[in-house]
This record gives sequence, C-alpha cells and structure tokens, in this order.
Amino acid sequence: MLKRAFPPIALFSLVCVVGVAGFVYLEGVSLVVAAFWLLDPTSMELYGVGDRVRAFSLVVTVSLILSTLWIGESVLGVVFGGQVQEELKRMQTKRHIDEMTDHMIVCGYGSFGRTIANTLSNAGRDVVVVERDEHRIEAVQEDDIPSVRGDARMEGPLQEAGIERAEALVGAIDDSNANIEIAILASQLAPDVRVIVRVGNQRYSKLARRAGADNVIIPEIRSGQDVSQSIL
Repeated sequence: MLKRAFPPIALFSLVCVVGVAGFVYLEGVSLVVAAFWLLDPTSMELYGVGDRVRAFSLVVTVSLILSTLWIGESVLGVVFGGQVQEELKRMQTKRHIDEMTDHMIVCGYGSFGRTIANTLSNAGRDVVVVERDEHRIEAVQEDDIPSVRGDARMEGPLQEAGIERAEALVGAIDDSNANIEIAILASQLAPDVRVIVRVGNQRYSKLARRAGADNVIIPEIRSGQDVSQSIL
C-alpha cells in the first residue's frame, strides 16, 4: 500500500514545499504566512498581492487538488482493488459455469477429488469443483478449474454448479457420510445425473446405492486391486 501511495504523497509534499518557497520568494512574506496562503489562498487578498502571485497560487492550488485526488485513487485502489478483481473473476466464473452442459461436478478437492478433476479436465471435459475450504479453493484456482465455494451438501452450491445440466457428479470428500448426503441431494435435484461417490469401506457401499449413487468407489480396495493386477 505504501509503495503505491508514495509517488502521489511525494508529489503533494513537493507541491507544498514549492508553493511555500514560491510565496516567500515572490512576495517576501514569512514561512508562516506563506504556509497560511497555501492552506487558504483567499487570505492573500488581505495583503494586496499582485497578479503574478495570484497566478502562482492558482497553479499551486490546482496541483494540490490533483495530487490529493491521486492519493485518494491510490489508497482506494489498494483497499478495494483486490475485492473488485475478485468479484469480477467470480462473475466470469459464474457465467462460464452457466454456459456449461453435460459437465462433471467434483465435490471436494482433496487428493482424490483433485486427481479426478485434473484428469477429466486434461481429457478435455468441462469440470466444476464444489469446495468449501478456502485453501483448497485457492488450489482449484491455481489449477484453472471453475469452482463454486460452498458445502456440496447444500442445495445452493450444487445448483450454482449447474447440477440440472451436468452429466455426472462425483462425491469425492474424505467423509463417507458427507458423500452419501450429497448423493441424496443430487438425486433429488437432478434425477438423471449420474452420481458417483467415494466411501471408506464396504459397510457404506449399500447405503450409498440406496441414497442414489449409481457407482460407489472404495479407493483402498481399488488401489489394492490395481497393485494386485500389476503384480500378476
């Protein structure tokens, strides 16, 4: 902030110094009087100054106003500039998501969800990530994948992600109960969407299917099978 505001503050200070020095030089007044003229140019009329001093005063006053406006613009830019840019980016992302059809929604951006989202995105599929953790949202943005900030167990974030137009939804949160809740809600909001959920063990598998999941993935079992296949 100080770095951006330094040039206009330096200009303002320079104008003040030049103004005071100019009044002292042109009219021979004291520094106190010159400073007073700088603050209140109308007070010069009491001293009967000439046109040359009036013209100089006008230039100094205009310069002070412009440098003050520059200071204000710099400070406001630092304070609100980031918010404005963030809001513009959010609006662009929302417009992009609103134009999507047959896309994939990945709920959760842990290692499992991130792998799925990036694999789909690299394959040319449209992907939207729903994530409530701020740090993970930053990771989604770094990966240049559209995201919706919020809890995927709530109706609002899923609708913002375009659940009615999506082809499939993946419950990738590292919490079986949360993924089952997502499956229930997704099935209610978009009965035709394909729902894939991650669960921690076989105990949740039947429950997830009853909740509306079309496919249930148990990463530990799947990775164990992959390792076995690679050995065989």
